[in-house]
Amino acid sequence: MELRNKRPSPDLSHKGRGVGWVLVFLLALASCTVSYKFNGASIDYTKTKTIQIDNFPIRSAYVWAPMQSIFQNKLTDLYASQTKLRQVKKGGDLQLAGEITGFDQYNKAISAEGYSSQVQLKMTVNVRFVNNANHTEDFERQFSATTEYDSSQQLINVQEELVTQMVKDITEQIFNATVANW
Repeated sequence: MELRNKRPSPDLSHKGRGVGWVLVFLLALASCTVSYKFNGASIDYTKTKTIQIDNFPIRSAYVWAPMQSIFQNKLTDLYASQTKLRQVKKGGDLQLAGEITGFDQYNKAISAEGYSSQVQLKMTVNVRFVNNANHTEDFERQFSATTEYDSSQQLINVQEELVTQMVKDITEQIFNATVANW
């Protein structure tokens, strides 16, 4: 007794058309391009090639000297790492200038004994931004950040860490306001 597979032979003409449509779809998909910038910068590099970042001196009543260099280094590093802009001393397509105008402490919370238990530290920076390719984007604005620390700690022991946190926050705010354009 001979057993044979009684299935009809497959009609390859329908499958050939399906594969053809898939290839057409893949070719069409490959010809389309979508561009995302994950660093947040939206700069037209054909018009904007350079950035000038002036020194931001400290103009606040309370002064911690290293704050200026921490801020300056973080700001210049952020633009260097997140954009293709070349940093120049004068005549930049984009220009950033300003000053650190505030570095203040406030009592944030009071303990049951009536003493301060939490202290808030606030840093404020005034920024003047000029976009020589599009002056409608020019502005002068204040940026600030706050952080808290336990009053049982002395400010001198936590100051560098707290200033570094606030500087990171402020420089990101400045970056987003100047070149992210969300």
